[in-house]
Amino acid sequence: MLGRFMPKEENFFELFNQHAHLCVTGAEELYKLVNDLPNAADHTQAIQSSEKKADKITHETIDLLHKTFITPLDRDEIHKLITTMDDILDLMEDVAEVIQLYDVTQVTPEAVELARICVACCERVSVAVGKLHDMKNAKDILRIATEIDMLESDADRVMRSAISVLFREENDFKRLMKLKAVYELLETITDKCEDVANILEGIVLENA
Repeated sequence: MLGRFMPKEENFFELFNQHAHLCVTGAEELYKLVNDLPNAADHTQAIQSSEKKADKITHETIDLLHKTFITPLDRDEIHKLITTMDDILDLMEDVAEVIQLYDVTQVTPEAVELARICVACCERVSVAVGKLHDMKNAKDILRIATEIDMLESDADRVMRSAISVLFREENDFKRLMKLKAVYELLETITDKCEDVANILEGIVLENA
């Protein structure tokens, strides 16, 4: 009964927004990386910077969760949302590091397209998360979540086609394995964006 009269901590939404913006920044930098491999080290450093900032926000969010008596959303939903968004940036860092560690000096148009889809997914994640503070935005959030689902399906098709071409036409086994790893990691970023979309859908359906 007492909880009904306690103020709710609204800072969670600002933390979500900050994290989602970093996802967009990281995705944009990843897109630049695959289009500018000679400067991969600089782009990798920029992605790592975004990932570290996002990590701090994740820890701050979880710390706030432990300190807050009344939360604006279910505690489990808050935890799942921030940690899943954090996974997105972790995967971006993985892609950048694989490109550098494997000495990938050339990528395919399919890899560039997957990186572009990653940017589009993250942009929509950011817009949807920005609307989460007000359940009057429920329809918009659900619409954006559907767009993310469609983009993930596009990425899945691009990856399957790219790997098929790779195994049919690439005679250099090392290059084949390098590109396969890059394709799969890029597609997994869109999977994580879809996971965020599913979490947002769950939040809306429970709270709207």
